Amino acid sequence: REGDCGACTVIIGSLQKSNIVYKTVNSCLTPAASLEGKHLVTIEGLNQDGLNIIQKNMIVEGGTQCGFCTPGFILSITNYFLTHSSYNIDEAVESLSGNICRCTGYEGIKRTVKNVLGRIDNENNNEKSQIDFLVKIGILPEYFLSIPGMIKKINKIKPGGANKKNKLDEKYLVSGGTDLYVQKWEELYNSEINLISAKEELKEIKIAGKKIIIGGAVTIEEFRNSTIIQKHFTELKEYLKLFGSLQIRNRATIAGNIVNASPIADGTNILIALGASVVVKGGKKKRNILLKDFFLGYKKLDLKPGEYIEAVILEAPPKNYRFNYEKISRRMHLDIASVNSSVYIEEKKNIIKKINLSAGGIAPVPKFLEKTCSFLTGKEITIESVKKAAEIALTEISPISDARGSAEYKSLLLRQIILAHFLKLFPGLKEEGVAK
Repeated sequence: REGDCGACTVIIGSLQKSNIVYKTVNSCLTPAASLEGKHLVTIEGLNQDGLNIIQKNMIVEGGTQCGFCTPGFILSITNYFLTHSSYNIDEAVESLSGNICRCTGYEGIKRTVKNVLGRIDNENNNEKSQIDFLVKIGILPEYFLSIPGMIKKINKIKPGGANKKNKLDEKYLVSGGTDLYVQKWEELYNSEINLISAKEELKEIKIAGKKIIIGGAVTIEEFRNSTIIQKHFTELKEYLKLFGSLQIRNRATIAGNIVNASPIADGTNILIALGASVVVKGGKKKRNILLKDFFLGYKKLDLKPGEYIEAVILEAPPKNYRFNYEKISRRMHLDIASVNSSVYIEEKKNIIKKINLSAGGIAPVPKFLEKTCSFLTGKEITIESVKKAAEIALTEISPISDARGSAEYKSLLLRQIILAHFLKLFPGLKEEGVAK
């Protein structure tokens, strides 16, 4: 129930129109009720006809090691082939980033991936679907071909289950649950819950005029890969790779990351800088709140009993905007930030017309640095203005010493991150000696 190692990785398939869309999740953080009407693939579901070619290569290349992590690796590799129509070794290896081997036996696993890719390169893919092709070459068992029809029949029957109730009067409203099931699994296990992430109307990303409306149940990975988001915020796909593992991003939701109210939440940090607002719904009533004003104190939100985040709203940015995200943690990936920060800037002729600057890990809540933004608005972008802004930022924060660093260290990190924002977005500042 930690979601760290990936050993318990399974694949879940959901029917979308006539196709099954598959994704990996950590089963230790996935409630059984969320599987209603879906295809659950465990390691046993891959070797119905004996070991498949991935499993055989794992044995030959010595990738099995002690064996605890092996099922998770095989399912993650399988999911890579299920979700891609063209392959390369770097992407394939990256798809395993949420799986950890304590035996440090990664080379054998990498050789396995390379061998399977070589096998696929020698095959002609003239099948009508990706699944047909994977069945043909021995990665998937044949029963996968019958899954869409089976799920269509199940959905027509519409059996009762945890998702049938649509009232929001349970003790817990659970979205992705990737943090909640770590913190309060015993309470959740023995409580009535409402899987709010099962509400289909909350899973859409759409455009309405100049507004981008993101349903509260949209997952981080869906947000990251959305064509709408990529069109307007091209940088986010790369930055959000720092948000947990693929398995976590496949369940963690936009609204859940906000409501969890962590002061160092990656998604919240980015959304505050993008000027996001949240649509809060309770019964038939709705409220629209700027995200930067949504946090009232440590783990305290402007959210009444029975209310939930229906959507997050972003304004489509102008073409000349600039954005940067920085995260400092003990390791680059799969770690919680000591300090993180995002900046959004609109400038003209080196004058800042609009700036949003957020920071996490330096206050009880995700912080919008209001005084710093007010100082920089209308200022020319120079070494002096950037350094002065960093000084002002340090007057707005109240870091504490904890396992992720001392208060002094976090203050220093924020100062350096603010400098890094401007160094990246305005490289000419290097010539003025900003690093001094």
